[in-house]
Amino acid sequence: MTGALNGLKVLDFSTLLPGPFASMYLADLGAEVIHIESPTRPDLIRLFPPYANGQATSHSYLNRNKQSIALDLKQPENIERIKQKIAEFDIVIEQFRPGVMQRLGLDYATLAKLNPRLIYCSITGYGQTGEYKDRAGHDINYVAISGIAGHCGRAESGPPPMGIQMADVAGGSLHALVGILAAVVERQHSGLGQYLDISMTDCVASLNSMAAAASLAGQVSQQPEQELLNGGSFYDYYQTQDGRYLAVASLEPQFLSGLAAVLDLPILLEKAASTETHDRQLVKQALTEKIRQKTWAEWRHIFQALDVCVEPVLSLEEALDSPLAEQRGWVVQVPLHPGSKETEEQLACPIKFSRSQSRYQFIGQKLGEGQWE
Repeated sequence: MTGALNGLKVLDFSTLLPGPFASMYLADLGAEVIHIESPTRPDLIRLFPPYANGQATSHSYLNRNKQSIALDLKQPENIERIKQKIAEFDIVIEQFRPGVMQRLGLDYATLAKLNPRLIYCSITGYGQTGEYKDRAGHDINYVAISGIAGHCGRAESGPPPMGIQMADVAGGSLHALVGILAAVVERQHSGLGQYLDISMTDCVASLNSMAAAASLAGQVSQQPEQELLNGGSFYDYYQTQDGRYLAVASLEPQFLSGLAAVLDLPILLEKAASTETHDRQLVKQALTEKIRQKTWAEWRHIFQALDVCVEPVLSLEEALDSPLAEQRGWVVQVPLHPGSKETEEQLACPIKFSRSQSRYQFIGQKLGEGQWE
């Protein structure tokens, strides 16, 4: 079996997380990725601890299957080298602030003249237009300004800092992938490439989905702990006797009936569907008191045999070592170098095909270790 994207060639100028995550997926699925890095200003992802096998684990993961080429883009000869080779490439990914690639002479307008089939994707915090386009930001800023943080978390304690980079990955990386692959399909008909302007804030704002649909229709003002799915109903996390948590999501009648029966809580059937704040509070209080009566392990054993949409909250280590992770292949062994018997455990590409296959040739390379013929 071969990769679904075999034959595509990508020139990646991005750093940190959004662009590299997107180009890693492209590489996993078979595309050839040439990662251009500065020889004097290392990608910060190379410096973030922890480390394994002599380098940062995040770098080893995000840059697997890619050739690392060290080029100083301030040197005119290197710009000319890229221009001479650009006809070989299908896709360019860059993550500089607006205007940087134009100053370097590597902007879409310039490179498209040399390769009209080129698909060029720019990933930025706030996009290429608008008053925010030159503003600095990080994931938490994009989540804040997108409206997501404003209706998440607890009414008293406010929005939580997430353990994942929602705007970087779900916003920037995955939307960039959708756009790039859509442009590849469109090119089959037009014969032409095009420019993609991916704003992490634009994209993460779209994840508001159902909440935004309601708000734009003028139906509700989204506030923390007031809606069905943001803590305003019994759909929530509940602490066990030993301080751990269960996730309870028994929304549909058949699941709610099963939950009410196993917990012996008829109030669930009487008031869980109510939109009255007082009723919802009574239901949550009843669930809180009941679930605190047993340990996490005891509840896990009980609910494992039931199909009522209740699951234990796992630590990351527990999740990666779970039967589900093994059955679904969440973790793979990636060679340290092409053909090496030494490997490093990494998250697998989660996309499963019936014919194509993801590849895991080697972990992220040392700076400049790659080859670019």
